[in-house]
Amino acid sequence: MREPIRFYFDQHVPAVVAAGLRHRGVDVLTAQEADRCGLSDADQLEFATAEERVVVTFDTDYLELHRSGAEHAGIVWSPATKHAIGPFIQLLLLVHGLLDRDSMRSHVEYL
Repeated sequence: MREPIRFYFDQHVPAVVAAGLRHRGVDVLTAQEADRCGLSDADQLEFATAEERVVVTFDTDYLELHRSGAEHAGIVWSPATKHAIGPFIQLLLLVHGLLDRDSMRSHVEYL
């Protein structure tokens, strides 16, 4: 059975994005809620992987971690200023609707 993606938001992703996804039934945990703000990106990725959550981030350091061979449950990356809030939520809903946990494992989805 297809297991839906569960997201983990880096501390720089606006809370309104998490609220918009939750309103539509998507499982989201933020770095703030997990009390993990200020920890290294490697620690954040390790936590998200252990929790089987796809990291949503604007930080290119996660792309470097991916390129270095770090295992992860998936990364969704976008430039911070590329999308307004509404379109960003819609893109994340599209990722959530089309991909599952297995297909996101060690995969980067560029928005």
